[in-house]
Amino acid sequence: MNQRPAQTGDESALETLPTQYTPAQVEGPLYDRWVERGYFAADETSEKPPYTIVIPPPNVTGSLHLGHAFEHTIIDSLTRRKRMQGYEVLWQPGMDHAGIATQNVVERELAKEGKSRDDLGREAFVERVWQWKAESGGQISGQMRRLGDGVDWSRERFTMDEGLSQAVQTIFKRLFDDELIYRAERIINWCPRCLTAISDIEVEYQDDEGELVSIRYGEGDNAIVVATTRAETMLGDTAVAVHPDDERYAHLVGTEIELPLTGRRIPIVADTHVDPEFGTGAVKVTPAHDPNDFEIGQRHNLPNIAVLDEHGVITVHGPFLGLDRFEARSAIVGALRADGRIVAEKRPYTHSVGHCSRCKTTIEPRLSMQWWVKVAPLAKAAGDAVRDGQVQIHPKEMESRYFGWVDNLHDWCISRQLWWGHRIPVWYGPNGEIVCVGPDEQPPTGEGWRQDTDVLDTWFSSGLWPFSTLGWPEKTPSLDKFFPTSVLVTGYDILFFWVARMMMFGLYAMDGTPPFHTIALHGMVRDQFGKKMSKSFGNAVNPLDWMDAYGADAVRFTLARGANPGTDVPIGEDWVQGSRNFCNKVWNATRFALMNGATVAGPLPAAEQLSAADRWILSRLNATVAEVDALYDDYQFAKLSDALFHFAWDEVFDWYVELTKPALAAGGPAADVTRRVLGEVLDVTLRLLHPVVPFVTEALWTGLTGGESVVIADWPSDSGFRDAEAEREIDLLQQVVTEVRRFRTEQGLRDGQKVAAELTLAGTPLVAHEGALRALARLTPADESFHATATLPIAGATVALDLSGAIDFEAERKRLSKDLAAAEKELAQATAKLGNEAFLAKAAPAAIDKIRGRLTKAEGDIQRLTAQLSALPAAS
Repeated sequence: MNQRPAQTGDESALETLPTQYTPAQVEGPLYDRWVERGYFAADETSEKPPYTIVIPPPNVTGSLHLGHAFEHTIIDSLTRRKRMQGYEVLWQPGMDHAGIATQNVVERELAKEGKSRDDLGREAFVERVWQWKAESGGQISGQMRRLGDGVDWSRERFTMDEGLSQAVQTIFKRLFDDELIYRAERIINWCPRCLTAISDIEVEYQDDEGELVSIRYGEGDNAIVVATTRAETMLGDTAVAVHPDDERYAHLVGTEIELPLTGRRIPIVADTHVDPEFGTGAVKVTPAHDPNDFEIGQRHNLPNIAVLDEHGVITVHGPFLGLDRFEARSAIVGALRADGRIVAEKRPYTHSVGHCSRCKTTIEPRLSMQWWVKVAPLAKAAGDAVRDGQVQIHPKEMESRYFGWVDNLHDWCISRQLWWGHRIPVWYGPNGEIVCVGPDEQPPTGEGWRQDTDVLDTWFSSGLWPFSTLGWPEKTPSLDKFFPTSVLVTGYDILFFWVARMMMFGLYAMDGTPPFHTIALHGMVRDQFGKKMSKSFGNAVNPLDWMDAYGADAVRFTLARGANPGTDVPIGEDWVQGSRNFCNKVWNATRFALMNGATVAGPLPAAEQLSAADRWILSRLNATVAEVDALYDDYQFAKLSDALFHFAWDEVFDWYVELTKPALAAGGPAADVTRRVLGEVLDVTLRLLHPVVPFVTEALWTGLTGGESVVIADWPSDSGFRDAEAEREIDLLQQVVTEVRRFRTEQGLRDGQKVAAELTLAGTPLVAHEGALRALARLTPADESFHATATLPIAGATVALDLSGAIDFEAERKRLSKDLAAAEKELAQATAKLGNEAFLAKAAPAAIDKIRGRLTKAEGDIQRLTAQLSALPAAS
């Protein structure tokens, strides 16, 4: 860890800092230098304490979007700070093979050539995908460099590389041998376009317009009406269900009824799943095409009749055979209508429908033979690890959502009907044998043996990410050093899918050790109006465009300032512009300090040598260090960024830098003390800012201190220095200057316009600050022609101003009198409202609070306007 070098800012440092900060000229070369010097490389032999974060692996098909930039900014800030604190930091990079998404990309390329994957065959198609990855995949890596991600590129992993493939095969074999993986026919989410089962997270729900039809089954007193939005599935009905306590249908339970259009007779069963208050209180049961119906069917031993094939085409005999599911829907409703079976039709009927997130095709629940993970024991361990405190979820209020998921987790369908992915390591023999093969075992050979054609769900391999990337199942030095990882930073939207799976697999594979100590959840990035960003909404933003325009630091700082734990982040371009202005302010203030000889050479002067302004800023500096540390440890990025912004801009640049100017101009020993304090303040401030805005702080810190890199500099520590008296003194100065500035603005004076003033400061600490007060408030000394036209009593001091010739007093008196009358009217109305017992009895608490706020504001306005009128000279 580098210590701060004892060097002085000088002209050579200024030569490396252009007058204006141009991010495009600074960021790329700095990042390349960091990587070349190995600052981000993690040393597994180091004796430093480890700090590990694994990147949520982006899809190999993906590109950097604002959500990535947001998440990476948080992770990079955490790891940069820990590196500066003396930890051996590993930020583990890598990408996910993204089975279905990647296969779709390559299939679209083949379609342009007039080919399909079947034309190539499995082996040639997989080779084509690898070729695509080598040529076009992983562009996000370059974009991560643009953002400044401090990852160890030498350790980059891919979920389909040899080591991770071995990990996948190993855990599959162990789960299979422990009877936690099994094969069974169940209802799954099926995409008729991608021709595969897909996970819950790959289903996007949206409100679609359809139709709700009510169909009469049976005749006369034994008739029963059911409603459905998927009339085509009625061909596969095997029962009608009612609630056991529903007296309307008690006489029908246990009887049979004829299913229209088919001639089949189906039973009427009683099941508690049915809501007697919804619709007619009776539901059709189609076990092969609905997950809830499947569960009812299991409880009542109903047959499963599949009526749709993998393409969504009707397979049962009759007039509907061969029709697409949507064509069949209309045809069947028409046939039922002709048969007098349609009791009611509601069209359009808007309801939530699942769609494939990749191709947008409507999902079809479908009974299918698939591989499953028995999650009950794994999920219990994942829940217990949080309950017993092994793992902390931040913010804590997200724990209930986590428990709500893992405590009610259904068995997990892990097989996918794809060619790209980890192929299921199971072989089937000619006589019905099933053999699961581990990574060091030879698969069975001979006539009739074949491997399962399915691949594993992408979440299966990404669930191993925290330890497979470190060399598991081998006992590697990296695994020993960097596992378990320190914190997982990820969005709350995949808490259930990715996080829960990593917890289950980590605890299972690593002998009860959870894969991370803390789960820090963040929200989603939204536009400035709080709307979800989407290409279809026309509000999606490419963060590279903003980085090109304003710099990576500006984008990072904007995202960090919105990062409240677990809540969504609104962001607009004007906010990025504001962050760019902040970076420019940091640049200009540091250049000013260097121009005036700011230094970090030697120890800080003793307290008795320091001015009140010096003691104030050092006291505030240490308080800020303590505050920022506490907020980092609580993952409060918005608050810590805001604290840094206001300390740097308001206290350092707007106040302290201005307060140093008289001392620097005067020269002598006092100026030397100020130069050292100014250097100290900027040094520490730049180091505090570095994790969030790494590029501008690197350029400035090395220029200021002559140090090798702020990346490996020491993280600031709170020295404990506090000076409450100096803080009160400077606070008083700020009050007086601020009030004079406000008065000047209200009188319409230009910022640079100087006004003669007489100051009465006796008995206040401001006596020693008269020069600073005059400079900051643009006040000149009074001469023999001075005539006080306005007097401002402020915090025990008095400022008398001569505004003769500066303003039109009569016009100002009229304006203030008009504003005062309006404030008095507002006060009267608010007072009347709050005195009205009838209003207070009926009004909501929020409405009453609003009126009280209006009253308080009116009182303050009256006091202020009255004082301003009194300060004006009497009318002639």
